[in-house]
Amino acid sequence: MDFHDLCSFESFLQCCDQYGYGGNFRDVVEQEFRRSKGVTYLDHAAATLYPESLLRNYFRDISTNLYGNPHSHSPSSSLTHDTVERVRDRVLQHFNTTSKEYSVIFTSGCTAALKLVAESFPWSSGAKREAGSFFCYLTDSHTSVVGMRGQTAPLGVVALPVAPQELTTRSKDRVQGEDASCQTPHLFCYPAQSNFSGRKYPLSHVRGIQARRLYPACDLPGRWFVLLDAASHVGCSPLSLQDCPADFIPISFYKIFGFPTGLGALLVHNDAAGILKKSYFGGGTAAAYLSGEDYYVQVENISDRFEDGTVSFLDIIALNHAFESLYRITGSMHNIQQHTFGLARYTYMLLSSLCHGNGRPVAQIYTKGQFESPITQGAILNFNLLDSSGQIIGYSQVDRMASLYNIHVRTGCFCNTGACQAFLSISNQQMKRNLQAGHVCGDNMDLVDGQPTGSVRVSFGYMSTFEDCQKFLKFVAECFVEKPVTVDQVRLQKLKTAGPPSEESNQHPSVESSNGQVHQGAEKKSDWPVGPLGLLYDRGWMVVNHNGVCLSQKRETRLCLIRPQVHLAANKLFLQVSGMETVSVSLEDDVWRHADSRVCHSKVCGDRVETMDCGDEAASWLSDFLGQPCRLIRQRPDYTREMKKKPADDSPLLSLVNEAQYLMINRASVALIQDLMSSRLEHTTLYSSRFRANLVIAGAEPFEEDNWSHLIIGDTRFMVAGRCGRCQMIGVDQDTGTKTKEPLISLSAYRTGKVTFGVYLSHQDPEGSAGANVLSVGVIVYKIAPQNHKYYQVFLSGF
Repeated sequence: MDFHDLCSFESFLQCCDQYGYGGNFRDVVEQEFRRSKGVTYLDHAAATLYPESLLRNYFRDISTNLYGNPHSHSPSSSLTHDTVERVRDRVLQHFNTTSKEYSVIFTSGCTAALKLVAESFPWSSGAKREAGSFFCYLTDSHTSVVGMRGQTAPLGVVALPVAPQELTTRSKDRVQGEDASCQTPHLFCYPAQSNFSGRKYPLSHVRGIQARRLYPACDLPGRWFVLLDAASHVGCSPLSLQDCPADFIPISFYKIFGFPTGLGALLVHNDAAGILKKSYFGGGTAAAYLSGEDYYVQVENISDRFEDGTVSFLDIIALNHAFESLYRITGSMHNIQQHTFGLARYTYMLLSSLCHGNGRPVAQIYTKGQFESPITQGAILNFNLLDSSGQIIGYSQVDRMASLYNIHVRTGCFCNTGACQAFLSISNQQMKRNLQAGHVCGDNMDLVDGQPTGSVRVSFGYMSTFEDCQKFLKFVAECFVEKPVTVDQVRLQKLKTAGPPSEESNQHPSVESSNGQVHQGAEKKSDWPVGPLGLLYDRGWMVVNHNGVCLSQKRETRLCLIRPQVHLAANKLFLQVSGMETVSVSLEDDVWRHADSRVCHSKVCGDRVETMDCGDEAASWLSDFLGQPCRLIRQRPDYTREMKKKPADDSPLLSLVNEAQYLMINRASVALIQDLMSSRLEHTTLYSSRFRANLVIAGAEPFEEDNWSHLIIGDTRFMVAGRCGRCQMIGVDQDTGTKTKEPLISLSAYRTGKVTFGVYLSHQDPEGSAGANVLSVGVIVYKIAPQNHKYYQVFLSGF
């Protein structure tokens, strides 16, 4: 088979396990990346391309929503804050972790994230009896990693470069017992994937260094932290932080999405966050400080502590649309890895087998292996071309010719001098002589004394096509191969038969998500089952906008017009609105475990909760009614959430309620506030329904409930968890969805400045299955002391 036959799509499919993402991949590329038509873009490791739908959806978002500075408390600022927090959760979900384990600190990019670690790490210069900190890094590291030593050197910290082979050849089985007491902090940095060659380093090195099983940690007592430079890796590969719990992970988002640029993040393991110390503090990072005295208290939240000033919130909001587009087009990072690796492997096989007419190879490829598996090799191919006499052709010449063919590649050392020296056999002395000869990083001086100063790199992205490979290979054959073009068939066959090993068991694909939080209108009942989270199915659903941020009645008052009804016999939730057909959602738990159900991370009163998407039918119904894209989400049945303020020894579990399982209000209290309001605001009526309580009592004195410790309804004992802090919800007419005159002014004045109304209740999980007990209209027995009890009528309200 000659070279032109090998450049056919049929030949490509013989050595590629997966191409595209289902459907017509070519149509998707033409629709989403029309601007690249006629261009062979092979520089995705530098910056990948963004799909057009990302920009359309993003511009529609910021054109229709008012986003304010998240440090304020206005509605526009709250929308920004909630959306930014939603994006943090989505970033963590993308890397298979949660806010319980990691925090997201937004930066201007990966380099800024690295600089933050360098400036904040608690470097120790050592003492008489104890050695100081070590800053260790793999020699195959980006300039921005090596540059951290500029921060550590003035502190007396030892910088120790480590060659890749040293990580295994000098390992030890276990740590000596006498070293265990040493707590000197050390930092080891290494890339998950080399940006020079695409070599993937074992993610198991993270635990190996932390446990001091690998060099240099095995030789140096102390506490070892690991910084995993993931910038190159995450562009085309999944990364599960469950498998490699690195302490610090810097990334740049344009490597993944193409847009936005100038935005990155530092993912910090919460166990390691406490060691980071700052000297400078900017806006938003201080809990308190004095301008006339050296007094400063940092905020508790890790992200806020290190994000000086206002974050680039519009760029962060763009990430939401970037995730949506990426997963909609590709399905998962695992699919991207398979697709891009197939393209890179095919290009490697043909380029490494391509020969001049005299039989000499055309390319010298810089790689550790032979593209056997996407576990060990990324979608990067680094090489230099050779003439028919075996001499290297300068990379600048290759670059200029490629530009004439509208082929975009990258040349030089790619900000990775260590790998460049190792692969091109350039000594330290030669590097210095090259500088004396006038060569500096980034210039076009590709040869000094006939020896290369850099190389050519092609890299693939999720939108790369077979035609990109084909055009590149034909370009090389046409411009740099002495005719006739030949192929080393023996080598090619060997590479073909080797084939990439199966990797299914090693993959941990990321999951697409969409988030938010809100509660629905009321359905009045005379009795209802009691479950482990409160009234069965109470506050179990929420509505979120297209960014996954909650649509509460504070933002969307028309939500109160939706009349949800739970039909236990039919096992369905029905959503009803006057003038629209009713839509239903199944109550079955098994439905939420279906493969098509999307896992969501949402927030309720600052708590992150796990939810599941309820499907397109409910989403379409809600979107039509509310006039904006939104979705219905339900709390996952296997997710548990505890109260922040636990009453007594109780440990109640919560649904998507604000703070407690139940809200109870007193009709007498409402009546008193109504009287106070009437004296100040004419024609204003405060109905109990506006408080959307679970239980409404009659017969007690106004605000008598504030002093209760517990109460009993039938056989169910309730503990009073505290007063309820009310919000603007009472200013929404629950029958019309219109905002009324705000009653909180009178309420605040009456309650000495503390805006509260009603009390929160909780109960222990009833014995037996969920819903075994039934709460019915009857009498309440409340007790402050064993002998002190009274009876009041109780009414069940809605959820």
